[in-house]
Amino acid sequence: MTLIALLAGDGIGPEVVAEARRVLDACGVDATYEVAVVGGAAYRAAGHPLPPETVDLAKRADAILFGAVGDPEFDALERASRPEQAILGLRRELGLFANLRPAMLFEGLEDASALKPDIARAIDLVIVRELTGDVYFGDKGRRTTDDGLREGYDEMRYDEREIERIARVGFDTAMKRGRKLCSVDKANVLETSQLWRDVVIEVSADYPDVDLTHLYVDNAAMQLVRAPGQFDVIVTGNLFGDILSDQASMCAGSIGMLPSASLDGSGKGMYEPIHGSAPDSAGQGKANPCAAILSAALMLRHSLGQAEVADRIDAAVAGAIRGGARTGDLSGTLSTTAMGDAVLAAL
Repeated sequence: MTLIALLAGDGIGPEVVAEARRVLDACGVDATYEVAVVGGAAYRAAGHPLPPETVDLAKRADAILFGAVGDPEFDALERASRPEQAILGLRRELGLFANLRPAMLFEGLEDASALKPDIARAIDLVIVRELTGDVYFGDKGRRTTDDGLREGYDEMRYDEREIERIARVGFDTAMKRGRKLCSVDKANVLETSQLWRDVVIEVSADYPDVDLTHLYVDNAAMQLVRAPGQFDVIVTGNLFGDILSDQASMCAGSIGMLPSASLDGSGKGMYEPIHGSAPDSAGQGKANPCAAILSAALMLRHSLGQAEVADRIDAAVAGAIRGGARTGDLSGTLSTTAMGDAVLAAL
């Protein structure tokens, strides 16, 4: 029996995960579910954002459906104890090095995009973001300079093996789509980025059918706003990918519409909406559950081998949006549960 771990986390996480679970049940997905605490909820219950029991469940599960972590109540804690460390810990423990973040504009959301409708309609891309390297995992700390000044430092680093494996995910993703891959770096300034570009070019020899281009990250950010339709697949590092994927979400209408998949390269993955915990909206029934529902579809497609069911869910979300279903982030009035009802009705 397939085991799915439900790690709802903090803020609006439990609300949106509940709606995703309702959709999975309505589709007849044959699985058992186990629940564990994570993030701020875990710190309250166990004194740590990622307790051993949660790690054990994550390792046993065939896939993980994740909500969100983050709670301002814990902002004063040491960094290692803050809720957000749970995500980094799970990526490290499970070897989840590849993050897929699709971004497309659903029909009917043209006015919700920050872009002109004719430009926004062209958005249909996937950002492939490396997850276990870069400044988020490099050596970091604070020190005092010789002049007595406080100084913070974060090391940006990648080795060639890390770059090669994420590059291959990017190329493989492009092969399944439009066979266009744009590698984003800052090779004109950063030595880490120069190695990134060198290795991506080397890997490209194994993918002669993929059109490879390169952009500096500042130019890529500009092009995402100017002409997002030029992109098919973008592959980039942890820091740049974090920023560009959030930018892409607003180009596509709302951060509440974008799912993500974090993969280990062998089929196991953690699936989560990219919108974060939104603590100011928690418990008010205002959250958009579509990103969580679409994350469940990614889970079915990438980890559980149920692509047809995933297609049904994607189509149901599109149908609900096309039919006028809107939560507050999309200038609508539907509650979280009512939006879930609209997706269920469209199945």
